[in-house]
Amino acid sequence: MPALSLRLRADLSLFLVAIIWGTAFVVQRIAAQNMGVFLFNGSRFLLGALVLLPFIARRRPANEGSTAGRQWIADHRFTINRHDLPLVGLAGCLLFGGSALQQAGLRYTTAGNAGFITGLYVVFVPLILMIGMRQRLRPLSWIAALLAAIGIFLLSAQGQFHLALGDALELAGSVLWALHVILVSRLVQRMDVLQFAAGQFFVCGVLNLLVVLVVERAFVKELGGWLAAGWVAIVYTGVISVGVGYTLQAMGQKHSPPTDATLILSMEAVFAALGGWLWLGEALSTLQLLGCALILAAILLSQLSPHSTG
Repeated sequence: MPALSLRLRADLSLFLVAIIWGTAFVVQRIAAQNMGVFLFNGSRFLLGALVLLPFIARRRPANEGSTAGRQWIADHRFTINRHDLPLVGLAGCLLFGGSALQQAGLRYTTAGNAGFITGLYVVFVPLILMIGMRQRLRPLSWIAALLAAIGIFLLSAQGQFHLALGDALELAGSVLWALHVILVSRLVQRMDVLQFAAGQFFVCGVLNLLVVLVVERAFVKELGGWLAAGWVAIVYTGVISVGVGYTLQAMGQKHSPPTDATLILSMEAVFAALGGWLWLGEALSTLQLLGCALILAAILLSQLSPHSTG
């Protein structure tokens, strides 16, 4: 029963993450029209890292220099091994790429479209595992991938032979999100979750701000004005979406089976569409609704059986 309870708490945490990330698409969509991609992402990810620092500091034992204190740190894997730092950096780089493509895509597509296409990372996960780790896919996984491709075509192109720019950016980003999910599921088993989360946020934030100095100099000149206009979006996404959401993701993936985690997180697509409809007045055509249904079917189908035959 204790193990079941732990798994249930992890699944509930991931469901909360899906709600947070899905509704955050609305805020990000608004910010995408007014702020530079890298300035916005850099600000919110660094804020997310800062939010975690007090919680990390409070967890240190008062007598950490003593034998008991050192043993506590060892037992709780408090300090990330220096050999793992490159992997934390890699996670931050994936966050940087995925969030940049996602935020750029939101300039040209709706919050609903972005949510559904981003949710395809749960279909890409088994495909990446097959290609990168030589895991054999079951027929259901191939069917899911085909349904997802058709769904994207109907959702983005509405039956025409072109892929909207925003949707194409979201699709590229979903591949990076898939890689991030795979990496996180492995790293959280061997290092402290809060330190890992803060580390990847810091790397992502710094990379974004470095790019700001190169490609968004106009925003730097008017930095005060831009921050004054977008501080609500930065605070909301930095504290809630990044600080709370990504940390809960790491905690949940530590105790939730991969099948549970990917299926639950895919629900962010539903909440993104719902949020876009409620607060931004975004409507979907019949073909787009059919595309959404096919994508959801693909996501669910991809979770019906193990990704590999063993």
